Amino acid sequence: MSSDEHTRELLVALAGNPNSGKTTFFNQLTGARQHVGNWPGVTVERKEGICERFGVRFRIVDLPGIYSLSAYSQEEIIARDFLISGGVDVVINVVDAGNLERNLYLTMQLLELGQPVVIALNMIDEAEKRGRHIDFQKMSHLLDVPVVPTQARIGTGLDEVLSKAIEIAADRNRKQPRATRYHPTIESEINALEKALHFPQHCPLPPRWLIVKSLEGDEDALNRLTIWSADGQAARSKIETARKHLEAHLGESLDAVIAHNRYGFIEGLLHEVVTLKAPREIATLTEHIDQLVLHPWLGIPIFLALVLLTFELTFGVGGILSHALERQISALATYLTNVLPAGPVRSLLVDGILSGVGGVLVFLPNICIMFAAISFLESSGYMARAAFLMDRLMHAMGLHGKSFIPMLMGFGCNVPAIMATRTLESFQDRLLTVLVLPLMSCSARLPIYILFAGIFFPKHGALVVFSLYLLGILLAVLSGKLLRKTLFSDTMSAFVMELPPYRLPTLKGTLLDVWDRAWIFLSKAGTVILAASVIIWALGSLPWGVAFGSEHSIAGKIGKLLAPIVAPLGLDWRAAVALLFGVAAKEIVVSTLRILYSTQYATAGASGVEDTISHSFTPLTAYTFMVVSLIYVPCIATIAVVKRETGSWKWTAFVTSYTLCLAYVIGLLIYTVGRLLGLG
Repeated sequence: MSSDEHTRELLVALAGNPNSGKTTFFNQLTGARQHVGNWPGVTVERKEGICERFGVRFRIVDLPGIYSLSAYSQEEIIARDFLISGGVDVVINVVDAGNLERNLYLTMQLLELGQPVVIALNMIDEAEKRGRHIDFQKMSHLLDVPVVPTQARIGTGLDEVLSKAIEIAADRNRKQPRATRYHPTIESEINALEKALHFPQHCPLPPRWLIVKSLEGDEDALNRLTIWSADGQAARSKIETARKHLEAHLGESLDAVIAHNRYGFIEGLLHEVVTLKAPREIATLTEHIDQLVLHPWLGIPIFLALVLLTFELTFGVGGILSHALERQISALATYLTNVLPAGPVRSLLVDGILSGVGGVLVFLPNICIMFAAISFLESSGYMARAAFLMDRLMHAMGLHGKSFIPMLMGFGCNVPAIMATRTLESFQDRLLTVLVLPLMSCSARLPIYILFAGIFFPKHGALVVFSLYLLGILLAVLSGKLLRKTLFSDTMSAFVMELPPYRLPTLKGTLLDVWDRAWIFLSKAGTVILAASVIIWALGSLPWGVAFGSEHSIAGKIGKLLAPIVAPLGLDWRAAVALLFGVAAKEIVVSTLRILYSTQYATAGASGVEDTISHSFTPLTAYTFMVVSLIYVPCIATIAVVKRETGSWKWTAFVTSYTLCLAYVIGLLIYTVGRLLGLG
């Protein structure tokens, strides 16, 4: 056991509803001592961290946010499989104290599972502000499990939760928690089945839980029941007979009756432990803010203003830090140029690695600031309002209202955004959202925008980048409308958006979010971009003896083959090579441009590769290039996850082909119209 006295380690599962503060709870406990990966066999994110308190090492696993332990969604299956694996010492159930009725539904299922549970009544301060006083000691007595009030945002109560976890894990004679008692007819049938199915004395899971879940129609639980019951497959027919008998007797579906009984138990519990103070006549802060940000006319302008402010910060503050970092990298390049003899080694380090990797790393401050702003808006509860605002627009454009949530995630990275489409119940809605998500401007494209906007639009860089993000959204919704009308049915499932109360994000939580993103960026810079930079340098250097990055190099010959294709867009062969290599990772577009342009138009006193790029592009061709970079073929990682999520090479080929064609058409349109208007 992981709770052995010699190792003093506990494996803790952190379970709770979405928006219960579970992730904040996890971050407060583990800080930077956490590892982010995927659950085996699936692409759902797995977070695990370490914390040490009271001489015990806690290994904490942050389970996906779920509403129940039914085996319907991927997240529910993962959470339940982990809980019943047999290795968990304690479950910490993080409950939103302000939404007890909904949150306690999962709690009741955890108690039925028979696991050692500690309930963390999180955001207890917000519940008090709403006039809800919770007698947590009485709740603990009624449920026979520890209940601790917490404020995870500021760390209040977390140590007490861990202390209770140690106690309950060590107590081998602990009382079984009080679980739901169902309709007398159902209870009678459960008792009869427990005797009739002949479970072993030490069954891996509580027989009562297996029977209840099987009666609810849970196929996974029924399969486990047939394995562990001495009756084998005959147990399946006994369950089915009991189910039909109960439904005939009760007059409605059995899973609905069981759910109603659980909610009835919760209602009775809340009646005992919750005291409602006199309702205040003054509206809550959340209600005041929502009157403004959810206003029918003001809501969307406020959303757009916040997005624009994000880009202003990204360019303004981020630009200052980025230029400072760029000066350091340039100084290092100058130093290496002076101390190393001319030759392949110096060329590789200066023209290849520093131009490629360094040229991307200079945008790290911009990316960190953008993600800090997004994390702040997300943690505060505003992003849920943004999705609510866009619901009507999404429906008008043929997309499901819930599609806006993955689209917002797409601003960070298209890969997890595509995974997030699993929250859409309809396969058609899910597939349609997957097909349009690559049009969302991910953070990997941001270095391209910052490079060109900084060179050609220095006074209006934020507005230019803002226009590209808006263009991506516009093309996504228009594509969704067209695809909905042509390839998919015109019906959409209903959408109910949860609006959590506003909360002030913690500095620690925001910094951890930024660090996660920054580490992904740095990891890619140290692996994919480094490898690509070396390859591009080699292609620009070979065959030996040609001028580096010239049209006589291998890279130049590849570019010359592509040049006739991009010429109608006003682009040269170097831009074509950059776009080609950008399919591996969009950041490589900047690396390729910096490497290939590093020796072109070099003049005395030139300030860097920006000067050389400014000789090959105009503001019109620069904007065209940014638009093409926004729309054309997704990166390899995105293509791979599209295949995994759709399960079809046909749809993967479709999304690759239509984005490439759309990029060319829109780029050609912008360049042609721009020239007609005299902007070329």
